[in-house]
Amino acid sequence: MCDHYEAVKAIHWGIHSHVVTRHLTTAAFVTIFATAGSATADPITATVPDAPARRVIRVPAATASPSWDLDGFYVWLGPIGGASYVDAKWDSMFGGEAAVAVVRERASLALVAVDVGGNRWTARDGGRMWVDGLLGTRVLGRMMGASLGPLLEISQLARPRIGGSIGVWGFAGITPFARVGAITDLGIFAELGVHIALPVLRR
Repeated sequence: MCDHYEAVKAIHWGIHSHVVTRHLTTAAFVTIFATAGSATADPITATVPDAPARRVIRVPAATASPSWDLDGFYVWLGPIGGASYVDAKWDSMFGGEAAVAVVRERASLALVAVDVGGNRWTARDGGRMWVDGLLGTRVLGRMMGASLGPLLEISQLARPRIGGSIGVWGFAGITPFARVGAITDLGIFAELGVHIALPVLRR
């Protein structure tokens, strides 16, 4: 045996030494950290979607007439009732009227209308039909006017009789009226009554 001691060297496998392996490992870690650092260095920008365009809603101007403005074209329809003194006797009557009118409240001639009506007597036979022209104006804040037109007295026991009438009327929710006239073979008559005018059309 050899009397001097020789240190037994560790056996190295492969072609690289421990020093080279250590340097490669260190370089790999440095590269990983450097890459991670550069990846997080860039600022993160949030993507904000574009705001929706504002919609402008345009409301058309109101075209309806104010409630206090009564001017316009009307068709009125309603019942009529009253009493008439004709042929030396009083008799009550009932019937109906229809009127077509143009109203201009602020004009001196505030109403122009044509009225068509008919009634029936309650005691004597027959009835009456008429066509009147109406004119109206404002008097003390109320609509008042006059009527004028021909009429026809009808009976089952006699031939039709022609006549005419002139009258006055006033509007106060209902329309009271008074008229006088004359009828062939029957003479002069006087009449008082009330017409309830219901607007069925306005333009």
